[in-house]
Amino acid sequence: MKKYILSLAVLSLFYTESRACAWSDPDYEYFNLFTQSIIKDKSYLPFLLTYSNRFYGDYKGMTIPDDNIETWKKFFNNQLNYAETENLVYKISMNDLNALKNGNPGNPLLQKLGTGFYQKYKEGIDYLIEAKYLEPYMSINYVESSDSFYNSGPSKSLNATSIDYAKTVNALTSLYNATRNPEIKQRYGYQLVRFNHYTRNYDAALEAFKTYIEPIKQKGTVYFMALDQLAGAQRGKEMNSDANWNFFQVFMNSKDRKESAFVSMKLSDTASFSNIMKRAGTNDEKNMAYFLLGYEGFNNPIPIMEKMYDINPDSEILKVMAVRSINELERSYLPIYYYTSDATDSPNVMRGNADDHDKTSKDSTAEPAEAKKEEKLSFWQKIVRFFKNLFGGSKSDGANGDKNKQSDDELLNNPDRIPFYTKSSYGYDEKTKDYLDDLEKFAEKTAKVSKDEYWQIADAYLKFLKKDYKTSTEILEDIKTTNPEYLEEIKRMKVLNDIVSHPKIDAEFEDHLMKDYADYFVKKEIKKDSTATSDYDYYGETPSTADFLKDVLANRYFLQGEDGKSFLMNNKLSDLQYNPNSSLVKSVEDFYKKPNKTQFEQQIIAKNMDNVGNIDAFFSMIYGDRAMKQADFEKAKSYYEKAQSFAGIPRMNYDWTDKGEVITPKQYAPGEYNGFKDISNLVFGHNMWESFGSAETESMEAEDYSAFPFIKESMNKLELTDALIQLKKISAGTDEKAAKANQLIGNLLYNTSSLGYYRQLFVMDIDNSNGGKYDFWNTDRKNPYKYYYKNFLYTTYIEPDNFDLAINYYQKTLKLSQDKEQRARVLFQMASAEQGKYYQYEAKNQVNINYSDPKYSEKEQAHQNELDNIRNEKYRTYFAQLKSQYADTETLKGLSGSCSYFGYFLRR
Repeated sequence: MKKYILSLAVLSLFYTESRACAWSDPDYEYFNLFTQSIIKDKSYLPFLLTYSNRFYGDYKGMTIPDDNIETWKKFFNNQLNYAETENLVYKISMNDLNALKNGNPGNPLLQKLGTGFYQKYKEGIDYLIEAKYLEPYMSINYVESSDSFYNSGPSKSLNATSIDYAKTVNALTSLYNATRNPEIKQRYGYQLVRFNHYTRNYDAALEAFKTYIEPIKQKGTVYFMALDQLAGAQRGKEMNSDANWNFFQVFMNSKDRKESAFVSMKLSDTASFSNIMKRAGTNDEKNMAYFLLGYEGFNNPIPIMEKMYDINPDSEILKVMAVRSINELERSYLPIYYYTSDATDSPNVMRGNADDHDKTSKDSTAEPAEAKKEEKLSFWQKIVRFFKNLFGGSKSDGANGDKNKQSDDELLNNPDRIPFYTKSSYGYDEKTKDYLDDLEKFAEKTAKVSKDEYWQIADAYLKFLKKDYKTSTEILEDIKTTNPEYLEEIKRMKVLNDIVSHPKIDAEFEDHLMKDYADYFVKKEIKKDSTATSDYDYYGETPSTADFLKDVLANRYFLQGEDGKSFLMNNKLSDLQYNPNSSLVKSVEDFYKKPNKTQFEQQIIAKNMDNVGNIDAFFSMIYGDRAMKQADFEKAKSYYEKAQSFAGIPRMNYDWTDKGEVITPKQYAPGEYNGFKDISNLVFGHNMWESFGSAETESMEAEDYSAFPFIKESMNKLELTDALIQLKKISAGTDEKAAKANQLIGNLLYNTSSLGYYRQLFVMDIDNSNGGKYDFWNTDRKNPYKYYYKNFLYTTYIEPDNFDLAINYYQKTLKLSQDKEQRARVLFQMASAEQGKYYQYEAKNQVNINYSDPKYSEKEQAHQNELDNIRNEKYRTYFAQLKSQYADTETLKGLSGSCSYFGYFLRR
């Protein structure tokens, strides 16, 4: 049972994590290159494909025609336009209409129409007056069910039972009998059916339809409005089959009621669409029934589409089915992100606490932090392995970092290096490929017989997905249409075919992009008041064609070895601070310094060289930091000398006010570490206990610096390298001072590693929490990204620590020092660094056990036992030495009390 519960938790985690944010919208996770809404009949817009809502709702300014308004517009002989008719029918008050009737209209629209308007359309205006009187009451009265879990009504203070039943029926009947215009007469009949339905007089509603609607031999908008009410009454009488059939007729014959009719069908009959198919008599009814069956069970709609094709290949609803199928394929082929790391490669599937690797804690009652770390890691291993086994991982990158040696053919033919239209984490498999093949054949066949150019466009797009850009373009060139939506789609697809078909992007092609397609890359700036606040948008802008093309180019640059350009297609220069790995930084700098940039490089790529202060100082800071991590202090100094104008790590403050979110650049206070200055000499000290959230004076203890007056109380990085260079010279000696110098250098290297309190100093961070600086990667590749850098901020990668650098300096201290207490302290520091080496080993030696394996727990425990044995045999060298040789030291006694994971080891 425990294993079953964990699987539910894992599935829940995958749902949110795969969407990048818990509030993510799946309709924002692909590029929408084929516009679903180009279907001509906009009444089917709600039935386009969406995974975010029950019905599609992104109409982008398009509206579904209102049958009632169009009918009234025709009744008034088109004297009013659509908006004016809507105003008259839905918005102008009953009092305004009475004023018109009395010859003194006050409403501007009614004044414009004049007093003669009432005389001309007297029966229609009188009906609207009566309808506006009734409308506030036209909702069904809420009746609490004995089976209700809680009281959820009434939702309105007024309903149909709020007015006198007999008086209302008599009035409507009298008006019906007095009216001569059959359409208006039928409208009064509609009100009678509706009123009886809403007062739950279901038998009277059925009788009213038979008496007042059917005798008027008109099956237009009003008839189906009344039929909708009749079906509701039939559902109230549990005449579910008849109700369902009538809702189906409303669905077929109305424009604006399709969505509500569909819901009503679902509520009326659990086997609704199958039963409708049994009753369908005409080809139109059968065609619509097939549509509903295909819509409801959308696993593979092509067999249903074949049946619809046999009935009518020009059917509009057949196009709806096709565009839904195309959209489904887009989601498999064109996700907005490619998460390229194997699940166990990446520590960011669900990041742990910043103190995951803490060895000690202020809370002496807490369990040993080492054991806690191993337990957490094991838990997340289970999760990520479940992900990998269930959803599959990406293939390993055989090319590793050797991208520059690829040939043109490799760029085109290596499917694992070109993400678009190949495998993705969103479920592409051979069945998806078969689906694409079948849909393409269907589109080809239909395009030959249909009069609608839609099918040619669909065929061209499916060939685009199959990377047959030449044929796709030829089809597009042959299409003759005047439909503006079709023309826009054709134009977009031609651009896609042109750009995506180029495996390499050189200066000539970049000039072509700027000359012919600049609109897709030059984002129009929207001027905004600098003091204004921003509205928070959970999702951001819907992915667009421009976004897709930008990703294609980022992928091509990546494959060509132009990592800097690839990075800047999707990121700003300041983003390098979060994952400052050396090879990428160097490539970005090379682009920055590149002379004679093309217009595309200048206007599209270089614009992301945003404000980091002095750009040269920004690069020098990253290089200096990396040199420090490698213990090359002289090299670090040469870079820090060039970084003295460094403006501080570029961060933004995000504040919430009653007007929204306010974003301002972070201003570093005097004495605050900004990435370069104000570094305490405690960086040469050691832990009192390990608590990353405590102040440095609480967590760290200074060593005796009296022999080294060049170590200042507060230093910038240039001064720090000066001190280290002097310490390094002293460390070459053979006396106790040399021993201490080696210890201080070892302390600094450990304290600035992923396990140290000052782990932020040399990875472009401002404090020791968050980020990837405490992650242990298991990749041997210098660059963990495979396709592009779009998800750069979603993946943490900082080059691994070399713990041997600190250990080597400590070894020299052990060799030279005669002070047993000092040797004990150094051995503990070495043991701590050795734990870092174990964590790195553990991360590189994971096993993939299928979570569905009935022996999963046994195999997982066996693997953990193997890791435990290796840790104890190979990575506890200095712990064992401390325990066996220094048990009588004050240092060891103090560590046993203050360091929980050392005490945990001693008890083993």
